[in-house]
Amino acid sequence: MKTLAAASALVLAAAAANAAPEAYVLDPSHSQILFSYNHLGYSTTWGMFAGIEGEIQFDQEDPAASSVSVSFPVSAMMTGWDARDEHFMGDDFFGGADQEVTFTSTGIEVTGDDTALITGDLTMNGQTKEVVLDARLNSAGDHPMENKPWAGFSATTTLLRSDFGLDMFAPFVSDEVEVQISLEAMKAE
Repeated sequence: MKTLAAASALVLAAAAANAAPEAYVLDPSHSQILFSYNHLGYSTTWGMFAGIEGEIQFDQEDPAASSVSVSFPVSAMMTGWDARDEHFMGDDFFGGADQEVTFTSTGIEVTGDDTALITGDLTMNGQTKEVVLDARLNSAGDHPMENKPWAGFSATTTLLRSDFGLDMFAPFVSDEVEVQISLEAMKAE
């Protein structure tokens, strides 16, 4: 009988150790992507994308086994000046507002208790490039108002807009674009 109990305990322990990541869906009302670039050396210009949708397969016990997939429409861009938004949607840049930007992770390297490097494929303006996000788990636990599991993440990266065919006015307007990401996700039902 002790052997059966020990074998059962080992099976349960192995099952727990191999638990699959849990699906979390993004909360679009609390998920944004900010970007900034140098404008002719005179200023830093900021913009934001909202309307972000996606899913995180989150394994809190083994973060390297997690994954993320997000998308958002180019039309969700806001820069604070309508004429600039229209210019970005024109032929000099995106050539139309009906495009989607997507990111799908291909690997996660855990770098600390709540940090990781997330490598993935970013597709924008018809071009796909590998990017690395320097990510942080801000918080994970039961949401105090929603009463269900919730997680918050932030990440940064630097992109070269020329990698995505968006190099108009470079290098005078910087090719480098700094990106800051803040996402909240709720456990899928």
